[in-house]
Amino acid sequence: MKYDFKTVVNRRHTDSVKGDVQDNELPMSIADMDFKTAPEVILAMQEKLNLGAFGYEEAGEDYFNAVSNWYQLEHGANADPTWMIFVTGVIPAISSIIRRISHIGDNVLVQEPVYNIFYNSIENNGRHVLSSDLSYHDGKYEIDWQDLENKLANPLTTVMLFCNPHNPTGIVWSNSEVERIAALCQKYHVILLSDEIHGDIVRNNVKYTPAFSVTKELRNNVISLVSPSKTFNVAALHAATVIIPDENLRSIVSRGLNSDELAEPNLLAIPATIAAYTEGFNWLHALLDTLNDNFIYAEHEINKNLRNVKIVSGPATYLMWLDVSEISKDSKKLADYIRKETGLIVSAGSIYRGNGNQFLRLNLASPISMVEDGIERLITGIKNFPKNS
Repeated sequence: MKYDFKTVVNRRHTDSVKGDVQDNELPMSIADMDFKTAPEVILAMQEKLNLGAFGYEEAGEDYFNAVSNWYQLEHGANADPTWMIFVTGVIPAISSIIRRISHIGDNVLVQEPVYNIFYNSIENNGRHVLSSDLSYHDGKYEIDWQDLENKLANPLTTVMLFCNPHNPTGIVWSNSEVERIAALCQKYHVILLSDEIHGDIVRNNVKYTPAFSVTKELRNNVISLVSPSKTFNVAALHAATVIIPDENLRSIVSRGLNSDELAEPNLLAIPATIAAYTEGFNWLHALLDTLNDNFIYAEHEINKNLRNVKIVSGPATYLMWLDVSEISKDSKKLADYIRKETGLIVSAGSIYRGNGNQFLRLNLASPISMVEDGIERLITGIKNFPKNS
């Protein structure tokens, strides 16, 4: 089947968060896509609606087997269906798990700059953010292993909230890196809580390593959180899966999720997820080809027209991470200026903390016509940005 990644879906006035903008504005910030989801997923939802009766439901073997088969076929990772718990979203699960497995005042370790909503899950629950900042040199991020170990060894550090692959930098952690992190967490009795929502969106034939797939000896304190929401542009479906190999830890987390009323699916969550994970392979790979073309175009235009901007992105996510430190050390001021002058909406890197105040994040998951428009506006905005602002 040939899939359509060129049609622009008009989401204005449709309750879309991303589409709630002025007529002259172009949103390329919030991390959802401007493509329709896979036709196979839409058909599964339509068939469910045709049933016309929508009582209480729970995820069964067909749901968990679909998740398991996807990770085996797409990623070569064995995920036993008995390790899995349905949940209504990755972020709600993170918040619930943090409440259940840590105490008020504990440290939750992150690697800044990192997805900004992590901070809400940590701080709103009375825990402290402790960052082992990624080391940045010559346009490349790396883990500071000594700093990471020192902070995991802190007796108040009980959870490491791991972004795998990493948002906003697009890093795909290697198998050896994931294993080393899991080993350090085990050594210091820290739960490794791994957000893997971007795991399917990896270009250039690079493969990500799910945390649950580390060697058996390291799995007893590992939790992976996965979802079709980013992959298939179904964030409003509110469906995700918690994967926990260790039975005791799984029971603890399950009690928390049920206490927080996060384990009951809506009427479309089960059929849409099953369709995505059993019939969505071809659509995903067509999407990755499209995203790769978008990145190639954006990189060419930025490198040609903005020589003082450095593209830092790794091969994961559909988000481009731009070093604008030669333009401004205040990314919010720059992002605000670009929006005011051109209508392009990008994310100011400062919200991700760490060294993000010198970066912008740009969402390229749009038809090429929108990408071309967005890059033109970006170039105009940065070129016109007053020097020394």
